[in-house]
Amino acid sequence: MSDAPVRPPAAGGTAQPGSNAVVAVLAFAGIVVSLMQTLVIPIVPELPKYLNASASDTAWAVTATLLAAAVVTPVAGRLGDMFGKRRLLLVSIVLLVVGSVVCAFSDSLTPMIVGRALQGLAAATVPLGISIMRDELPVERLAGSTALMSASLGVGGALGLPAAAFIADNFDWHLLFWTSAAFGVVALALVLTLVPESQVRTGGRFDFVGSAGMAVGLVSLLLAVSKGADWGWGSATTLGLFAVAVVVLLAWGFYELRTPTPLVDLRTIARRQVLFTNLASIAFGFSMFAMALVLPQLLQLPTRTGYGLGKSMLTVGLVMAPQGLVMMAFAPVSATVTKAKGPKVTLMIGAVIVAAGYGLNIVLMSEVWHLVLVSCVIGAGVGFAYGAMPALIMGAVSPSETAAANSLNTLMRSIGTSVASAVAGVILAQMTMNLGGYALPSENGFKVVMALGAGAAALAFVLAAFLPGRDAAAARPAPAAAEPGRRPEAGEAPDAPEVSGTKA
Repeated sequence: MSDAPVRPPAAGGTAQPGSNAVVAVLAFAGIVVSLMQTLVIPIVPELPKYLNASASDTAWAVTATLLAAAVVTPVAGRLGDMFGKRRLLLVSIVLLVVGSVVCAFSDSLTPMIVGRALQGLAAATVPLGISIMRDELPVERLAGSTALMSASLGVGGALGLPAAAFIADNFDWHLLFWTSAAFGVVALALVLTLVPESQVRTGGRFDFVGSAGMAVGLVSLLLAVSKGADWGWGSATTLGLFAVAVVVLLAWGFYELRTPTPLVDLRTIARRQVLFTNLASIAFGFSMFAMALVLPQLLQLPTRTGYGLGKSMLTVGLVMAPQGLVMMAFAPVSATVTKAKGPKVTLMIGAVIVAAGYGLNIVLMSEVWHLVLVSCVIGAGVGFAYGAMPALIMGAVSPSETAAANSLNTLMRSIGTSVASAVAGVILAQMTMNLGGYALPSENGFKVVMALGAGAAALAFVLAAFLPGRDAAAARPAPAAAEPGRRPEAGEAPDAPEVSGTKA
């Protein structure tokens, strides 16, 4: 990420005309894109029949989205910084619409996987939207708006599950994707009409070698993590992919440190505020996804197990939906705490709430209302945390690096969710009970996963404790303007002072 001169962001003080519309449109776009994460969950058991393929093959309809999102997010962030964030946002939404239409016409495996991969390429929408907000909104609006945008990830997923279950139960499954395409078209029209293009650009050359290296390394890592349970953790394929990931990512890091226009400026990532925020994001990604794995299974397992509640997928969606509403409701609370105490404190509060939610889940799991309560408590904590993370990232990087830095932070959360899926899968596969000749996850297995979710939240709390405090950030002297194409030397002040939830 080069440091070419940029137009300074709009000064705070008075809300600019149309800023409410910009926030609403960007949040809506984030919700639309997050819908794709839960869109296929209700039909996963039926996909082999719908697509005339094996269950192991149809699982790629989920895996393809994960891999495409991981690869595109940092690339789209960098391109947005270079050529315009709104432009890349529009490209992302177009890819979502195209992917949805491809899936809507699919009756076989290959086009479904292609369509789901195209949908995954829209994953950079949220970090791009947060970056547009930094460029376009006055300072006093930024913390609340970015918290709302960040919460849209959970809101779309939580609200999409019951809607998708209802459609899958009552209509042809292709309607799921036609609905996704329709929402995408609406989001595209709104962004074109109401969201301005920022003039904050880095320029420079795009790092094709770095992009290829990161893609190979990430795909190898995430494939090994997500498919290791199916292939065998000790299999040659899994171990080989892990080895490729380590070698390629090390070589990629060596290259990125030496190229003048890197895809990811590792010197920026090494700044304490960025580094520990990203590490905490991995822990939060693990913690949030652990709940998404446990609660639906507890709700759907037969009552004969002694702990399952025997509910339908639609009920699962309705139980999970309040979590998204709670996340949205706590976005302004998160922003208020950030303004008063700084994003470090907000992140630590979120970690404590999430850990408490998992503690509740260990003792309260026998009634539907227990799980509604648990999902709402965890949702409140995630709302706090997800609102604080963009403020921490943007407080440590220059405006010209915002999209790339936020995109990388989003990628860190995705890695956390992938690890959670793999770890929970191993635990639930090993800790089982027998019911009618079938091995089902045991109650203790679920409790172990919940304990790990609480532990991941506690780890995020510890990592957040290493973040610089508000006073330390405020005391840092403002840096001199960087020369075009020059990165800070060792010991030199970074491109932007670390501030608490405001534009640099």
